[in-house]
Amino acid sequence: MSIRHTTKARRGAAMGALAAALALAVAGCGSDDGGKRDDGASPKSTAAKDDGRAGDDGGSDGGDDGRNEPAADSDKTIGEIKGPNGIVVTLHSAVRDSGGFVTVNGTVTNHGDQLFNAVDWRSKETEMKSRSSVSGASLVDEAGKKRYLVLRDTDGECLCTTGLSGIKPDESRPLFAQFPAPPSGVTKVDFQIPTMPSVSIELTG
Repeated sequence: MSIRHTTKARRGAAMGALAAALALAVAGCGSDDGGKRDDGASPKSTAAKDDGRAGDDGGSDGGDDGRNEPAADSDKTIGEIKGPNGIVVTLHSAVRDSGGFVTVNGTVTNHGDQLFNAVDWRSKETEMKSRSSVSGASLVDEAGKKRYLVLRDTDGECLCTTGLSGIKPDESRPLFAQFPAPPSGVTKVDFQIPTMPSVSIELTG
């Protein structure tokens, strides 16, 4: 064999080896796991998890808006409000938090004979999404002559129970509302809900 033919043969073998290596590389990319990440979660499911909206019910007025309501201590009663048409609000606790707010927990019970919607308990703000809530509730410090309104989140929604609509006769539902905390020396305040009598309650914590 001549030197020229030997050179061509070597070049051909080298090109063949290069082509085989490229084919293996392409095959390795094609054996991906369908777009899943190494942790076994697909990009779509990870995005939903990171977004924090998976399982969100949209915050409609027909029910709970997705917030996690504090569990009311129904074994204890610190105050009771009896309103028109057999509506009773039983307050179970009013606890100061280290973050500088007070959380009031209670239960609303319909002792009447008609469905109850808490539309009259909302605040006067027109931007509120829920029409049935306790956003109009307040704490009143008579001695200090100050009124504390329900806190709002960054979207302007109340830090309180929403979706209080369609409460059937003899049905009870938990409710809560969070307020700025009065000064530490204030131990008693009046809890008020629009259209309902006020009740004096003791702050703990």
